[in-house]
Amino acid sequence: MASLETGTEELLATLEDGVALLTLNRPRSRNALSDTLSPALRQMFARLRNLAEARCVVLTGTGTAFCAGGDVKGMGGQQEPRPNRPTTREGFVAELTERQRALTGALYALPQPTIAALPGPAAGAGFSIALACDLRIAAESAFVTTGFASVGLAGDYGASFFLPRLVGQARARELFFTGDRIDAQRCLALGIVNRVVPDATLMEETLRLARRLAEGPSVAYRYMKANLDRGAREDLDTCLGYEAEATVATAETADHREAVRGFIEKRKPHFRGN
Repeated sequence: MASLETGTEELLATLEDGVALLTLNRPRSRNALSDTLSPALRQMFARLRNLAEARCVVLTGTGTAFCAGGDVKGMGGQQEPRPNRPTTREGFVAELTERQRALTGALYALPQPTIAALPGPAAGAGFSIALACDLRIAAESAFVTTGFASVGLAGDYGASFFLPRLVGQARARELFFTGDRIDAQRCLALGIVNRVVPDATLMEETLRLARRLAEGPSVAYRYMKANLDRGAREDLDTCLGYEAEATVATAETADHREAVRGFIEKRKPHFRGN
């Protein structure tokens, strides 16, 4: 196992068997985002995009929470003064937009399959981070909440983009307006999470899936993600064109040729990501 330098103990990162494991490490604050943790996540997502050795990315949290979202104590103008802080409303909007794009926007755009492992609550922006991943696995004791209404905010970090695509507009509006806690089993029923597993086996189950994906055809996965993303916003004719391009491109890869040989020889293929 190799450690990946993050610049802070608030974010732990390792790389093993093609799986990059990122752990939010602020257990005393339920892994809430901070002025240290958030930049570290942005920098790590930018790095992982071009890290060929990382063929699957897993996010989780230390202790009994995934991420409690933003630091409420720092809201309402209570932040400490910092250099280059915007002085106008337009400046604040531009800064927050860029921060969101570099965090959940960058996570969503990663070419590798991504998995959020929820040992406990994912709330507010923490819920958005989980939603930005391709897959979500929840421990039985986990729950999610938009949480924005309880602090009088409209919501950020992409929740309004991600959540309706999973549960539909009517249900997403209900979850935003009420801020209700949704337990793991209801999350599974609504399609918010892909699997619910016992608390004690959360990481074992998650890493088993992550290693399986890391052994898969990473070039094909990249095209799959792009096609599925387009499928959510483009018409059928446009999607058929992109699917044709992707199919031709992946048919030219060494991984495809290896898969065909493996099928003929009745063995498991060994993908190399090219």
